[in-house]
Amino acid sequence: MATFLGLDYPTWWFLVIGGVFSGYAILDGFDMGAGAWQLFFKKEESRRVALNAIGPVWDGNEVWLVIGGGALFAGFPIVYANLFSAMYIPFMLFLMFLILRAISIEFRSKEPGKLWRQAWDVTFCISSGMMAMLLGVVLGNVLQGIPLDKNHEFQGHWLQFINPFSLLTGITTLALFMMHGAIFLAMKTQGRLFTKVTILLRRAIIFFIISFAITTLYSLLYIPQLSDGLKAQPSLFIVPLLAFLSIANVPRLASKQRFIQAFIFSSLTVGLLLILVAIELYPVIIYSSLDPANHLDIYNAAASEKSLGFMLLIAAIGAPLVLAYTVFVYKTFWGKVKMDDTSY
Repeated sequence: MATFLGLDYPTWWFLVIGGVFSGYAILDGFDMGAGAWQLFFKKEESRRVALNAIGPVWDGNEVWLVIGGGALFAGFPIVYANLFSAMYIPFMLFLMFLILRAISIEFRSKEPGKLWRQAWDVTFCISSGMMAMLLGVVLGNVLQGIPLDKNHEFQGHWLQFINPFSLLTGITTLALFMMHGAIFLAMKTQGRLFTKVTILLRRAIIFFIISFAITTLYSLLYIPQLSDGLKAQPSLFIVPLLAFLSIANVPRLASKQRFIQAFIFSSLTVGLLLILVAIELYPVIIYSSLDPANHLDIYNAAASEKSLGFMLLIAAIGAPLVLAYTVFVYKTFWGKVKMDDTSY
């Protein structure tokens, strides 16, 4: 099998897809988190400022999701087909809330009526929170495994994705994104709204730490295979250690109102937790709860070696362009939100 820098093509593509989805979680994660706070702001101006904090970047952040889905389809088409078939309902719900969130942002300020704007505020808040929850639900099911037969076909019930671990993972994901989003809002707001956001941030930190601790304890007790990768390579314990240190740094920096640094560590927390997920899975992508022989891994689910090599070249060219565009947009709209005639 062909290799590049000591790693085979399926491993490289596993890393590429993981990197893209990590970028999406970090970037659109604070969008979802900020949106989930919308109804906690009572004043019309506060809601507009919060909405305009993510206004210039939310649609660009969603590009990472499109790239991630396309990369998964191109690199591991069998995983793409089976995952979307097994998780059809949560993915369709996610798509519905994705659309509702987008039109909420665009439609809210088209009419001055109070009921009109309140209706879209409710839609925006619920859709943002549900998107985060559903991403966690899908991740939880991937981690604990889904019933795949020897032909890698889903054999479970259509509501099987609702289970204790997936719900815990969903709640933890929501809590993480709400903390991430609150830090972003603290960076973008000022005055009384800033004070309100700092209070909400403290609550979000507590919410995340409690939900993360419960989910971690549950996984250690009831899903022991998730620690196999760490046991096989003890040196990898540096990853969860760094994740815990990163989590601990968020409340420390937030209490000192060093929100840029807190946002960096919040982003690192998202990235490190997803790296931990990759360690727990590799080389498997989807566990089969019926038989370990039915697992989908990076080798039996990969596209042809020639395809992987060609697409890796495309990714090496495209990834820097996407990163450069992202940096340019964030640099352009850096600083506190200032309302004008073009604001939402």
